[in-house]
Amino acid sequence: MKTYELNVAGVTRELPIIAINDDLKIASFIVLGDTELVTAAAPLLAKRLPKVDMLVTAEAKGIPFVHEVAKALGMKRYIVARKNVKAYMDKPLTHEVNSITTQNSQLLCLDSHDANMIKGKRIALIDDVISTGESMQALEELVQKAGGDVVAKAAILAEGGASERDDIVFLEKLPVFKIK
Repeated sequence: MKTYELNVAGVTRELPIIAINDDLKIASFIVLGDTELVTAAAPLLAKRLPKVDMLVTAEAKGIPFVHEVAKALGMKRYIVARKNVKAYMDKPLTHEVNSITTQNSQLLCLDSHDANMIKGKRIALIDDVISTGESMQALEELVQKAGGDVVAKAAILAEGGASERDDIVFLEKLPVFKIK
């Protein structure tokens, strides 16, 4: 199997190159469980963020990273947009999303308590990878529905064309590979 060597925050990983459709392969970056990389990358990204009141991520891969970024910023809380409505949610806000690594559309949900915590606040959206930007866009729209002001969109990696964007903050580029 072919791999891609990723170097980020002083940590090196050999990522397997995986076909995600007939035309495209990606270097498969799985941050879940990678304590070393998450704890090395979080303070570096935290330094690049503007002043924010709250961090928001989407379930699930961004959770360990947003946790460490929040710690680096001295924040007591962060918000996780869930992938479906939970029984405990009171008047949830929802928004539908499609992303490059997800086969079907997904729902992003905020409980009204979390939505109220976002209202009127300066928000940074945090994820592990920004690729097409569809997931980040959906998360931004959900935060805006809640009355939050998104002032930063940030990730460990910017994949493919996302690395050319000037509206995101990231630590390293991650290439995509065309299938010939």
